[in-house]
Amino acid sequence: MTGTVTTVTAQSSVPKPRRLAYTPSRAARELEIKRGEFDLAVHLGHIATVPDEGGGGRRVSPAEIERLRSQDGFPETLRERVRVVGTTEGAALMDVPVGRFTRLARLGLVAPVRFYLNRYRAVVWLYLAEDLERAAADERNAEVLTARRIPETLRELLDAGVDLRARNWRAGHRDFLLRQAEGPWESAGVLAAFLDPVRIGDLVPDPYERAYLHRFRPEPPAHGAPGSPGAHLSERIMTADDPDEIDGLATSLSRTLDDARRHRPAPRPSTERPAKPTAGPTGEPGTPRREGRTLLGWLRRRSA
Repeated sequence: MTGTVTTVTAQSSVPKPRRLAYTPSRAARELEIKRGEFDLAVHLGHIATVPDEGGGGRRVSPAEIERLRSQDGFPETLRERVRVVGTTEGAALMDVPVGRFTRLARLGLVAPVRFYLNRYRAVVWLYLAEDLERAAADERNAEVLTARRIPETLRELLDAGVDLRARNWRAGHRDFLLRQAEGPWESAGVLAAFLDPVRIGDLVPDPYERAYLHRFRPEPPAHGAPGSPGAHLSERIMTADDPDEIDGLATSLSRTLDDARRHRPAPRPSTERPAKPTAGPTGEPGTPRREGRTLLGWLRRRSA
């Protein structure tokens, strides 16, 4: 009798390698955008990031890359969402003179999303083209956009020196940093980054808490080497200077610090002093007593 041999092929139990999350530079290449465009897209919440398991900053998951690449009009639609313009191009988009655009920006009708220092060391504000087009299409802005003169109440504010560009940039940047914060101490560090050291000293008198809080303070956006005019400018713009803004930040920081203390107290040196080890005959702590090498041990051997 001839038997039938059945061959069973066992499926491999070896798991497939897990696809690693992309670094920012690699993610930008995968999304076919420049690195600066990628950073702004993350800042605006268009690209979701995840913490790096190795502690090397934030990354982008393969699933997020696939989600973005599958959207209609990719990559042009993504590029358009992060397109920024300066004052001249912004005025053209809103169909207003350059001077009026600047005054409207000072009044807070449009908020900048970036800035840099030009060769004359003057601040150049950049605006999201999408925001300007939306503001121009809003019927509520028709009067300030098309009237021959800006309304009297607004002119009085301008005459008084009102300029909300830096404050509006800080608000957007602070929202982004708070979204990235992973706990109450991190959130407190974000809020502290927008206050000057003197105010921080008043709000956080405990030196150990202050030192711990400083660990979570994000740096201002890089605009030159440390100590350069660009770096000083970035620090100045990031520090709140309006009394109402400062008071609001101080209140938020105090409340967030209360949450942080309950979550995890700031580390501080132990107040308990460790027991002092007993010194052996050789003078070294914890050294075993060895009489054979001492005068007392020699005399005992002589008398034995």
